[in-house]
Parts: sequence; structure tokens; C-alpha cells
Amino acid sequence: MNEAALQIADAPLDESVVRIALAGALGLFLGLEREWSQKSAGIRTFSLISLLAAVFTLLALETALGNGLLILGGALVIVQGVLLAIRGLAGEGDAGLSLTTSVSMLVAYGIGALVAAGFIIEGVTVAVLSSLLLVLKRELHEFAWGLSREEMRSTIEFAILAFVIYPLLPAETELHLGVLTIPLEPQIIWLMVVAVAGIGIVNYAIVSTYGGRGIAITGFFGGLASSTAVVGTMLDHVRQRPEAATYAVAAILLANAAMAARNLAIAVGFTVGTGTDILLEAVVPLGAVIVIAFAIAGAIADWAESGPMELRSPFSMKNALAFGAVFLVVLVFGSLAETWFGTLGFYATAVASGFVSSAGATTSAVVLYRGGQLGAAEATIAILLATVSSIVVKAMLAATSTNDAFRNQVAAYSAVLLLGGGAASVLIVI
Repeated sequence: MNEAALQIADAPLDESVVRIALAGALGLFLGLEREWSQKSAGIRTFSLISLLAAVFTLLALETALGNGLLILGGALVIVQGVLLAIRGLAGEGDAGLSLTTSVSMLVAYGIGALVAAGFIIEGVTVAVLSSLLLVLKRELHEFAWGLSREEMRSTIEFAILAFVIYPLLPAETELHLGVLTIPLEPQIIWLMVVAVAGIGIVNYAIVSTYGGRGIAITGFFGGLASSTAVVGTMLDHVRQRPEAATYAVAAILLANAAMAARNLAIAVGFTVGTGTDILLEAVVPLGAVIVIAFAIAGAIADWAESGPMELRSPFSMKNALAFGAVFLVVLVFGSLAETWFGTLGFYATAVASGFVSSAGATTSAVVLYRGGQLGAAEATIAILLATVSSIVVKAMLAATSTNDAFRNQVAAYSAVLLLGGGAASVLIVI
């Protein structure tokens, strides 16, 4: 008896037991917000629903009877959700809240099934995102109600580009230019276009909501949405309020940091999970630009100041297609320059394209690196050159100001960023 008890105590937990426990915990986590909001279904209900789904899923994987039980369990959850929704419509509660609780119960059931089937990360992701949507109810409603017709149209157009056009594109193709053949990945190229546009939309929303609360948000997140808009807005501020020159300079520096961070995200993010090595070489030079920009902005800015940011929506069908066209032209001319003149030819193309779109030059370098046409060091230097040329553009725009202090500070600190980027390039070459 004692030996048997010791064997049971020493035996490791079965993997199925761990999955059941995790399913219950995730259901409890999802039901926490419903309980806090004092809804009809709370922690215990959601946890039991996830446990039920986990048990039925495990039975479905091991026995023939489990499939029927899994379907029956899902049907029962749907029926319970319908009853809650009907009660809300009948006036016994808020119809919208009842519907949300009903859908959340079905999500909890799905989470339990995912975890039990071995999709642990997927189940955790669904639980976290669902809980976040529940918690951010007020903020999401305020954002949706505050959208203008133009912004709503832009959002729909973006969804069409992301979810309709992307699946229709071929995974791989070739562009034939005489004797030269350029390999292309249309889906990856379009995904990069969508990612850049998506970053602009998200950060446009952040700037629209919190733009007047601090220069850190307006400068950095405004730079992600449209760094040129940041420069234009700061020019207006300085013209109207000359004493605002210091924080206006800081805003432009933070916009440069945001632009470099966006390029770094593209360089690293689109080389993860591919057959090529992750482009970690870009971390040092672009990281140097980001750190230097933040350090200078932190030292010179009067953080008590704040000002509104009036940005136009950064996305439209026209803008997306224009970016795609610029990107394709940069990619083709970059490939031609690299073929005819070697790496130096592509570097020159990266500098020129950076004046138009550093994101386009960055995505071009990443695609060529993924295709094996550029090495890690060459792709990194091209990305850095595009970033540097974008910094120069902002300095040139700031030079149009009639405020000498503002104009000189932007030029001086931009030179510091250029020196930092140049030093990082030397490190990459060495």
C-alpha cells in the first residue's frame, strides 16, 4: 500500500491533466472581467465552460463518443447564450451586454478546446485578446463613435487590401527584364505594404486620442504615423509660438526615433521564421539612432509643454498603392543597380529612395536579403542609409523656418544622428 502511494506521489503530472488545469485557469481569467462587471455569468461559469470543452475535446481525441459530446457541449453553450440575449432583448438587462456575455461564453468554450487539443499558445492568445477587448469596452466605443466618414472609409479600404487582395496574390513569381530575372514574393511584398499602412492607422488613432497630452506621444507616435506631418506641425507651432522651439526640436527628434524604430521592426520582423537568418545586424545602427534621438530629446525638451497634433488619416487606397509602386520601383532599380554596379549601386538607390520613403527602401532591402541577393551587412547598411536620408529630409524641411534657433538646433542634432548612424555603419563593415 505504502509503495503504491509513493509511486503515485512520485509520478509526473500527465500532460492531459496539465491541459485541463490550464483550460480552467484561462476560463477563470476570461470570466474575471465579466464577474467584475457584475454580469450574469462570471468566474465560475466561464471556468466550468472551458473545463467542459477541455474534457470533451480529450474524449474526442481518444474515443469515438467524444466527438458527439464536443458538438453537444458547443450547442448547449450556444443555447445558453441565446437565452441570455433573449432576456436582454426582453428588457431584463442590457441587450448589448447580454450578447457580449453570450459570445464570451462561446469563446471560453473554444479556448478550452484549443488548449486540450494541444494549441496552447493559440488558446492563451485568444484568452488574452478577448479579455483585453472586454476591458477596453469604453475606449473602443469612444474611438469607433469618434471616427469621421473619411476615417471609416479608410479603415474599410485597409481591410480590403489586407484580407481580400493579399490571399489573391501568388506566393512567388519572377519579373523578367530582358536577360535579367528578378525573383519576387508578391504576398510578402504586399504584407509589408499592409504592415506599414497598419502601423500608420494604429498610431494615427493614438495620436488623435492622446495628441494634446504630451510631446513624447505626439512626437514619437506621430512619427510612426507620419514623420513629415510632425515636422509640418512643429513648423506651425514655432511660427505661432517662437518660445516653443525647444520642445518642437524634441518632437522632430522623437519622430526620427520612431521612423528608425519602424524600419528596425520591418528589418527584424520580416526575417523571423524564414529560411534566412534574422537581420540582427540592423539592431546596432538603428538602435544607435533611436537611443541618441531619445537622449537628446530627453535633455533639451521642456516636458511640461504639450501641443495638439492634427494629422490627416495616414491611410487611403491611393496612399497604399503609391507606397506599393514606390516600393516596387525601388526594388526593381535596386536589383538592377546591384546587378550592374554591385553593392554600391544599391546603396545609391537606398539613399535616393530614403528621401521619398525610408520604409520602402527598408522593405526593398529586406526582400533582396530574403532572396539571397544581399548579405546581412549590405542589407543593414542600405537600411541605415535610407534612414539617414530621411533624417536629412526632415532637417531640410525644418530649414525653411524663419526661427534661427529652431532651424539651427534641428540641423545640429540631425548631424549628431547622422554621425551616430555613420559610426554604426563603420562597425557593421568592420
